[in-house]
Amino acid sequence: MISADPATLASFWQEVRAQHPELPATVPSAWAFGATPAHADGLLELVLAGIKTGTASSLWDYEATGDPEPYLGEFSIILDGTGTPRAVLETTDLQTVPFDEVTAEHAHSEGEDDRTLASWREIHERYWRNHSENPRGFEPDMPVICERFRLVYPAARP
Repeated sequence: MISADPATLASFWQEVRAQHPELPATVPSAWAFGATPAHADGLLELVLAGIKTGTASSLWDYEATGDPEPYLGEFSIILDGTGTPRAVLETTDLQTVPFDEVTAEHAHSEGEDDRTLASWREIHERYWRNHSENPRGFEPDMPVICERFRLVYPAARP
C-alpha cells in the first residue's frame, strides 16, 4: 500500500489551501490509484491530463478493510507511486452497482485502455482477481462503487 507521512501531507495541504482557501482546514485522506507504483503513476497521469474523471472500487474491499467508503463532496489527496502527494480530487457522484451493470459511460470516464466497457470489464476483473482485499475476490455481480470526481489541484492540462 502506497502512503505518505503525515508531515508531508500537512505541508502539501497547506500549499493547496494557499491557492484554494475555500477548502477545509482538515487534511483529507490520501491514497493512490491501483495496487502498484506503476498503476499509481499511470492512472495519476490520466487524471492530471484531464482524461480520467472516474474510478471504481469494490464495496467488499471497504467492508473487509474497515476503510471508510467515499462520500459526495469528499476531498482526497492523490499520491504517486512513491507516495508523493500530487493532486486533490473532489468526489462529485457515487453509485453502487453490480459489476455486470457498470455502464459504458462510467467505463469511458475511467480513461483506461480504449475506454470501452469491454476493456473496463477485462481490466477490473483482472485487478480484483489479483489484488482484492477481501476473501470473496471477484464475482460478476459484486457491488462496485462507481465514483466520479473533479480535479481540484493542480488544474488539468489543456
